[in-house]
Amino acid sequence: MLTVTRLRHLAASPDLRAGFVEMLPACLGLIPFGMVCGVGAQAAGTDAIAAFGLATIIFSGAAQILALQLYVAGAPVAIVVLTCFVLGLRLLMYSAAMAPHLASLPPRWQRGLAFLLTDQAFAAAIRRLNATHDPRQGAHYFLGCGAALWTTWQSTNMAGYFAGNLIPASWSLDFAVPLCFVALVAPLLRSAPNVLAAFVAAVAVLAFGGLPMKLNLIVAGLLGIVAGTLAELFQERWKAR
Repeated sequence: MLTVTRLRHLAASPDLRAGFVEMLPACLGLIPFGMVCGVGAQAAGTDAIAAFGLATIIFSGAAQILALQLYVAGAPVAIVVLTCFVLGLRLLMYSAAMAPHLASLPPRWQRGLAFLLTDQAFAAAIRRLNATHDPRQGAHYFLGCGAALWTTWQSTNMAGYFAGNLIPASWSLDFAVPLCFVALVAPLLRSAPNVLAAFVAAVAVLAFGGLPMKLNLIVAGLLGIVAGTLAELFQERWKAR
């Protein structure tokens, strides 16, 4: 357990403070996404505790919105968990890249930092670790990055949730959950493989709409991933000619 003395020592770490401060510009970009996730949670009918728990445990914009989308659609909990797991598979690659740098740290440090692993934190921390080759300094920097992102994410989610509660019920926010998901996905549609993956998934989710337990969402997601991966491999081979 972290004692008060240990917490003070961590807070005094220049590497932790550097990670926190240097991550603040990225935190500004999280504000609108955190807000729409909070509004989406309110629109889905969750209470404040559930909305906070969702943001705390999942800690991922895309996974939260998709989890809410599945919840509203009445999908079983197992399907929701499996879908979020698939969305988080990219973190395995991040973990594999970080593991050699942090192998010498105690297991509690490794587990704690793993919880804070995100796209932004990974990009900043791996750059720092490659530059310093000091796992302790890198871990403190990583912790600062993660703390900034996690704090921003929780606060913006709750701000969005309570802002959603101020909107009159007559306005009907049922559209907010799919709209939030579209807002998160649309910026990714900048390459042919990504567009193809989205198109295949959209067609598949309709074609397999008769499957039980909303399994059409899982099938569509997997088919979209396969289509996008094959398209990207074909594109790379074409460029190599």
